[in-house]
Amino acid sequence: MTSQTSNDISTGWLPPHLRRVFSGLIVAMALAALDQSIVNTALPRMASDLGGLAHLSWVVTAFMLTNTVSTPIYGKLSDMFGRRVFLLGAVIVFLVMSMLCGVAQSMGQLIAFRFLQGIGAGGVMTLSQTVISDLVSPRERVRYQGLFSGAFAFASLTGPLLGGVLTTLLSWRWVFYINLPLGILALALLWTALPPSPPRRSHKIDYLGAGLLIIGASALLLLFSLGGSLFAWGSLTSLILGGIALLALTLFFWTELRAAEPIINLRLFRISAFATGILTMSCMGFAMMSAMVFLPLYFQLVLGLNPAQAGAMMLPQVIAMLLTSTFGGKLSSDLGRPKIFMVAGIAFEAAGLGMLAVLAMTGAAYPAFWLALALLGTGMGIAMPNATAIVQNSVPKDSMGVATSTMAFLRSMGGTLGVAVSGGVMAMGLSSNLRALGGDIDVQAIINGGMEAVDTLPATLRPEIDEAFRQAITAAFEMGGIVMSVALVVALTLRGTAFKPRPAEPPRD
Repeated sequence: MTSQTSNDISTGWLPPHLRRVFSGLIVAMALAALDQSIVNTALPRMASDLGGLAHLSWVVTAFMLTNTVSTPIYGKLSDMFGRRVFLLGAVIVFLVMSMLCGVAQSMGQLIAFRFLQGIGAGGVMTLSQTVISDLVSPRERVRYQGLFSGAFAFASLTGPLLGGVLTTLLSWRWVFYINLPLGILALALLWTALPPSPPRRSHKIDYLGAGLLIIGASALLLLFSLGGSLFAWGSLTSLILGGIALLALTLFFWTELRAAEPIINLRLFRISAFATGILTMSCMGFAMMSAMVFLPLYFQLVLGLNPAQAGAMMLPQVIAMLLTSTFGGKLSSDLGRPKIFMVAGIAFEAAGLGMLAVLAMTGAAYPAFWLALALLGTGMGIAMPNATAIVQNSVPKDSMGVATSTMAFLRSMGGTLGVAVSGGVMAMGLSSNLRALGGDIDVQAIINGGMEAVDTLPATLRPEIDEAFRQAITAAFEMGGIVMSVALVVALTLRGTAFKPRPAEPPRD
């Protein structure tokens, strides 16, 4: 990157080729993030058209599994052989599989195509953020990471609403078809503007480490995602998956410490800023996914809102995150103190989740939740880009792909753990509360059936059922607040993260 280009970027002036790159990256990132949530509201219609209701959860699980597991592999290979070929390849895989998902004629085909689509999405998500670090100076990374955090938040949080609109007005197939025109635009921009890959050098690919990571992480994700629903936590299936995960990940750690070019460089965790940034991002993933899953559930089951109203309730969080990730990133870049912003963002998140728990505990009306959601979105928008910049700036340039993909991998694992743990806490609390009511209530039917099962109960029981759900979901919010409070304490230990001063700027004509 030339001195003039660096100065242009620092003052907000992007050269034309970088404008194309950033535009393509933002569109690609938004599409990959959107596919994590847009499908959810279309699932019932998919089951109606294709059959296979018993396997419906795999439409989401297959995508999440390959999306998460592929990120460290993309990161390492892009460090070895350059970003361009892997990013373009990931976008192409994502687009082709989106088209095939849209034309799927059976549930088996849809699940298989979603499995492969997740491989493309994993590369798009992690390499979009990594390419930024190659193109801009360490000080400016937080500014542009803020734009990407905003795009990620907007796509993730508006996905369910957009999915519902497309399914209602057109068909569930359009939740996949919508990727095609936007994805082709992103591909065209990236194809023409991404810098060429560096000259090929000889590398020793860590095939054993990659295989062990895929096996171990897959078993762990399946355990967290399907445990307690598809099979009981104490069942033989849970024990087998847990045993496979423990054995494979133990062998993976042993292998990575001895590999010439490990998939995940465990020695990077000796760098305090890297380890702290990774831990806080994992906690943010825990809190964000937990809130995304259980807030709409609370709004519908307890406050009696319909799905569209519940989706609209998330707007304060979306707007706050968009604004703070964009303007907060610029301010952090100008001041050069990312720790202050990351700590402040985590504090806002902890306060927002704590406020949600208090509001749910006291049975507050829905307008009171807007402030809590705005606090939560403000915290995410401030903290996420600064944590990403801290992680990237703490490692050598030749480890940038590994560092960014490790962060994305553990953030996704944190999100999966957040849904599983919060869901487990909610289910236990709900079961206890419902059993305390006595009578002829089928506790397991309500836990498994959700709103559909509740709607079949006599109206006289609804107040007590709503109260049981309120108390149970409150416990899930409390769990998120506790995790973010721990992250706040950890973040306060950061040292030496200030950005270097900008070079003197030449006068502009």
